[in-house]
Amino acid sequence: MKEDHYLIRDICIPDLRSQLFCMFDLEGTGIHTADDYVTQLAAVRVNQDGAAGDSFNSLVYSPKPIPAFVEQLTGIRNEDLYEAPAFGAVYPHFLDFIQNRILVTQAGYEYDLPLLRRQCEENKVPFPGNKVLDIKVMFKAIHPDFRGIISTDRLIGYYGIDASAYKRHDAVGDCHLIACLFNLIMSEYKQMNVHTFQLKKPLAIERFRIEGMHTEPYEAEYP
Repeated sequence: MKEDHYLIRDICIPDLRSQLFCMFDLEGTGIHTADDYVTQLAAVRVNQDGAAGDSFNSLVYSPKPIPAFVEQLTGIRNEDLYEAPAFGAVYPHFLDFIQNRILVTQAGYEYDLPLLRRQCEENKVPFPGNKVLDIKVMFKAIHPDFRGIISTDRLIGYYGIDASAYKRHDAVGDCHLIACLFNLIMSEYKQMNVHTFQLKKPLAIERFRIEGMHTEPYEAEYP
């Protein structure tokens, strides 16, 4: 496996159109999941008709300063977090909000989930037991010939959507954008008469990269 790819396998979510979904995103001090920290945690419920519903959104105190590059990217400044609640205080409310819905992410398998898992371990709280779908994996599964990183910008371009209404690199804004992209991908699944999301063999996914931010290669397996 190349260092810039990771493997996803053994996912099966039946009867997609009868499930309840919740978009999920977080912002952090960086993309190095081994030692960066969550700075914003958000989720948006999506109704069965695809419409976005209630949302959860909170800043999260970080013991690690936010680098200037990330402050500029996310708009979250170090002074914004001085009085923000700690992860351990925010997390129970997040769990209450998502309930048992399927979480939907963009690049969540490689970033959001590993970072969230580490902070759960550090705070000695249970990692969510929810099933999780990553839209870049859902897209790759039906577009196997698509080459390169399946970034948010490339998905926006592929589907030709106007993303100007969405606040980018803001967790709740990105949740609403993920919901839009998820609905478009689900429409493709419906057109293809695909009712179950299932990977019958490992799928190699090219990991995202952000200029100026550091990450380390790893091989992922879900669940």
